Amino acid sequence: MIKTLLSSALLTLAITSTVSADTTLRYAEGMPNRGARADAMIHFMKDAEQLSNGEVKFDIHWGGALLDYKSITSGVSGGTADMGTMLAAYDPQKLRSIYIGDIPSQYSDPWVGMRAMYELMTTNKVMQDLLALQNLVYLTGHSSTGVQFECTEDSQIHTVADIEGKRIRAAGIYGKVLHSLGANVVNLNAGEAYQAMDSGLVDCSAAYFFTIRAFKTHEVASNITIANWGQLNGYATLMNKDTWEGLNEKQRDALLRAGRNHIDYYGKALLDEMELVTNGLRTGDIGTKVPLYTMTEGERAKLAKASDKYAKDWIERTNKDGVDGEKIWNEYSALLAKYQQEVDTKGYPWER
Repeated sequence: MIKTLLSSALLTLAITSTVSADTTLRYAEGMPNRGARADAMIHFMKDAEQLSNGEVKFDIHWGGALLDYKSITSGVSGGTADMGTMLAAYDPQKLRSIYIGDIPSQYSDPWVGMRAMYELMTTNKVMQDLLALQNLVYLTGHSSTGVQFECTEDSQIHTVADIEGKRIRAAGIYGKVLHSLGANVVNLNAGEAYQAMDSGLVDCSAAYFFTIRAFKTHEVASNITIANWGQLNGYATLMNKDTWEGLNEKQRDALLRAGRNHIDYYGKALLDEMELVTNGLRTGDIGTKVPLYTMTEGERAKLAKASDKYAKDWIERTNKDGVDGEKIWNEYSALLAKYQQEVDTKGYPWER
């Protein structure tokens, strides 16, 4: 009887070990399953599954079906989801570490921004510890591309002076900068831009090329100004720290490797999407022909100058957390310059 019981116990342990080796991670995503970023997220998940030899699988909930952008941070931190895509703009206090990526800079190239943020967040222990305080772990990053302006009929933004008095959909630091320039800012997320412009609630929307096709906002925009103003890099896939620590080494390694691969894959996808959308808007090949205007360098410089104070604000607030904010800001700035120089001298990785 004892031998039988021991054999049964060992068999049960063996079966349990086999089952636990396969892990399905619940992923909360605020974007719909359309466009370049959705494709990149699917690629990330397939890559992680393949690198783990099938041990890591995903159950992704698109379009805020499980958690929307405003609740993803708390939801993942608390365990409602194992991981999710988070925007620092919706939770700047908890996501102070990655919020550094949202501060407008002269760099609008998405690959440059994502690569700089990825290196900062995977090598700087202080930044990792700040996330750990929220029970979160950084896996990979995303970018919005530079901010552009979509406007409805009888509205346009060609100069900084045109911003004054406009009702503009925007969020985060970009909304604050636009408010300082005289805009009446309407704080809505990108998914609400279509209805806001269509109903006349706003005159313009601070937009990104990767969201234009995903949310079909070109159907309600009468003109678009290419401003290439900064970019949102406080935009990342983060994971519940308890879930992370419960994974085996092979599974963690697969997620980290997939995160690295994602930067190049999505960087190329974003640049391809930007070219496709701009050409499609000019020709009407994406369904609607929309006039495009490129903001002059002088006007872009004015936008950059109006953004400067927010870098100082981030440094001061981070200093209050007991962290050397200026040192981290200088490191991030140097990484942006480093990867921009790499593109200028060597081209993108997929071109070499």
